[in-house]
Amino acid sequence: MSIKNRIAMAALGLVMAATPALAQKKYGPGASDTEIKIGNTIPYSGPASAYGIIGKVEAAYFKMINEAGGIGGRKINYISLDDGYSPPKAVEMARRLVEQDEVLFMVSTLGTPSNSAIHKYMNSKKVPHLFLATGASKWNDPKDFPWTMGFNPNYQSEGKLYAQHILATKPNAKIAILYQNDDYGKDYLKGFMDGLGDKGKGMVVKTVTYEVTDPTVDSQIVTLQGSGADVFFNITTPKFAAQAIRKVADVGWKPVHYLNQVSASVGSVLKPAGLDKSVGLISMQYIKDPTDPAWVNDAAMKEYFAFMKKYLPGDDPMDGSATYGMAAAQLTVQVLKQCGDDLTRENVMRQAANIKNFQVPMALPGVLAATGPTDFAPFQTMQLVKFDGKTWVGFGEPMAVK
Repeated sequence: MSIKNRIAMAALGLVMAATPALAQKKYGPGASDTEIKIGNTIPYSGPASAYGIIGKVEAAYFKMINEAGGIGGRKINYISLDDGYSPPKAVEMARRLVEQDEVLFMVSTLGTPSNSAIHKYMNSKKVPHLFLATGASKWNDPKDFPWTMGFNPNYQSEGKLYAQHILATKPNAKIAILYQNDDYGKDYLKGFMDGLGDKGKGMVVKTVTYEVTDPTVDSQIVTLQGSGADVFFNITTPKFAAQAIRKVADVGWKPVHYLNQVSASVGSVLKPAGLDKSVGLISMQYIKDPTDPAWVNDAAMKEYFAFMKKYLPGDDPMDGSATYGMAAAQLTVQVLKQCGDDLTRENVMRQAANIKNFQVPMALPGVLAATGPTDFAPFQTMQLVKFDGKTWVGFGEPMAVK
């Protein structure tokens, strides 16, 4: 071999040694040099359709990321299907996404009933089932369900937070509870009752349920008012939350009213219920509220409003579900960045379980996303808030409740 050829071969060797990533690209189903395919099911129709904005925001956010060059040059192909908040429909859609569309992973599937219906399926197929739009405590079970991870602070912890606040501020309360008759409602109820403890359980004077197929919860509110309760824990999804808030005011009942965070959107719940009828409501936050003037000069919130104006001009930027969708999309992008060129399902799950105190731009300052191999709960810090007629106002210190 000539000296010239030897120099050429040596140079080639140096180039190959300097670019190991080119030889180490790994792709699972739904991933390639040009594309990352992500699946989602969400209720764009049906009794929980108010949550459909979450899917719309995520789709628009990924479009914005694609226009800026994508993730490592790869464009996100986000396939979002309407499951109508129906568990059988969610199963049908999940099978389509996994078996026909062959998505790399699924993200932000909404609702405890729908996710419960596909829980075992996603794990049997070993497809990452990430950042579920539900706070059921069972999503944090890496031992038995290593492919499923929630997003919201869990419902039981939130329920305990309200119970502890009641015990501290109104120890002789008479409590009435309305809850959705499914896993979502029962999870909140369990956390609340656990938080009250044995002594506190005697404080609950009436508990009633509703079905997602019910037209209204008006009769349930009348029943609860008749119990003589002076505290009301409202465990409902947006449509029914708005009805309950309105009916409580209309019948002249004036309890201390706790509203679960999943229905705390000013835009999609409190406005329809009546802002004047929502004054005094107590809830919880971990995502920035677009109606809160505290964020008027916040860089992330300015970007959010500009984003909504450009990509979703027909939707209400004051809807808290929209900021939620943006936060979930931001954390999804962070996981994809961590994956680098190893876009296998195994590495997506590995990186999702290796989030190191990441400040999601739309999360409250100091509310950091953190996960580990034995802890699949990204968010555990919550802030109690009270509605003043215009916005939610925080009180007390943010706290973590497990």
